[in-house]
Amino acid sequence: MEETILEGIGYAIPALVTGAVAYFVMSGLRNQETNEKKLDLLAQKKRESLPIRLQAYERMLLFCERINPVKMLVRIKPIGDSSEAYLQLLLASIEQEFQHNMVQQLYISDECWNVVIASKAAVINKLKLVSTSSTLANEFREQILLEYAKKAPQTDTAIAFLKNEVKKII
Repeated sequence: MEETILEGIGYAIPALVTGAVAYFVMSGLRNQETNEKKLDLLAQKKRESLPIRLQAYERMLLFCERINPVKMLVRIKPIGDSSEAYLQLLLASIEQEFQHNMVQQLYISDECWNVVIASKAAVINKLKLVSTSSTLANEFREQILLEYAKKAPQTDTAIAFLKNEVKKII
């Protein structure tokens, strides 16, 4: 009787070992298949979101171009003679452009968004600073043009940063 029990155990152990190995192999294959599906979904998600992200970078670049003080002066003419009224018109234009593009922060990096915000603030501060030394709108325009003839606008830094970010994405 002991021999039959030992003989049964002798047959059972290899069968259990084979069953355990088969279970772990199948479990590993199932996990690998699940991971491959997750990677495929992630790759598809990235492919689908890339055009949206690139469009956001394009719009932020356009925003920086539109708030470039030199280009704004060409595009936005003074309504009256007052430099203060002209300053308010320019600031309103900047704010309107910003409000129009604010949602793009969802699709660009935080660092990039901060650079754009800093550029906007620098442009506004420079316009306010230059406006204090003039009373007439045309005089204010001339002073802005002279100021930016000396050094590049702050928006150029933001544009360079945006271009760098896009190169990293692509």
